[in-house]
Amino acid sequence: MGQIETIQIGSQIVPRIINGMWQVSGTHGQIDAQAAVSEMLKYHQAGLVAWDMADIYGPAEVIFGQFKKKIDSAIGFTKFVPSPSPMSKSIVEYYIDQSISRMGVSALDLLQFHWWDYTDESYLDALDNLQKLVSDGKILNLGLTNFDTRRTEIICNRGINLVSNQVQYSILDCRPEKKMAPFCQKNEIKILCYGVLLGGFLSEKYLGSDEPTRAELDTASLQKYKNMIDAWGGWNLFQELLDVLDEIAKKHDCSIANVATRFVLDRPAVGAAIIGARLGISEHIKDNLSTFALKLDADDYLQIKSVTDKSNDLFGIFGDCGDEYR
Repeated sequence: MGQIETIQIGSQIVPRIINGMWQVSGTHGQIDAQAAVSEMLKYHQAGLVAWDMADIYGPAEVIFGQFKKKIDSAIGFTKFVPSPSPMSKSIVEYYIDQSISRMGVSALDLLQFHWWDYTDESYLDALDNLQKLVSDGKILNLGLTNFDTRRTEIICNRGINLVSNQVQYSILDCRPEKKMAPFCQKNEIKILCYGVLLGGFLSEKYLGSDEPTRAELDTASLQKYKNMIDAWGGWNLFQELLDVLDEIAKKHDCSIANVATRFVLDRPAVGAAIIGARLGISEHIKDNLSTFALKLDADDYLQIKSVTDKSNDLFGIFGDCGDEYR
């Protein structure tokens, strides 16, 4: 295992692998809160001290709050995902106060804002008011999640100080490279990446396996990312990619997941990868840490490119970052 790489996201210094908590939302099987807190301690002791969650991830913020009582140095990133509607300061502050209370903090380390409908420009009012809550000390750092480049630029031009945008990014989904990464580099915004392992598809488990049926896709992640694989090029091409990644992994004595994570961490403007944690069900702490010791070489990238060049252009299919949600 290599030394843990860190990155500065606004005022926070965090590991370049952040533990994702979508998996406790109830869409990935039942989670025992007490067992989850115990598992979180193992991640923290290993140096993976930052957690990513949202106000819509079921009990995620509450579970983090229980953990925060035990480990005050834990770092928690959350999201504000309102239904499009008027966004006065009192409304915005009401929801932010809820997250602060559930997470057991005096201020949110990073608040990432999501908006479902760009035609409702109340999202700009929301961001104006979130910026005021930064000034008020209730939010330490402000970011976005699943915003496209056009709206991110509008927000920056409005004078909103953004430190990050969380978007889908993987070997299959390199849409951020088209517009988002160059914009983020220019404006000193870090990309936080989810979907890096396609919900577990980018692993030895699926190497050489038959295409799963819909009934076998038993988590929200697997259902979501199987659709992405289908759009990208289908199961046969995906197996070609897994074969190549397995060859690279064996060459470097690591896992397919390590190769997939390292690939994304090496992209321009990327701050960190968010790797889901199925707390109390399975854990991949040691394997995640092995990513930091991995250095991919030029031949590795050429091998990967030899497969991805055969795929469909997801930017042409879905549009820019986050457009699949709108």
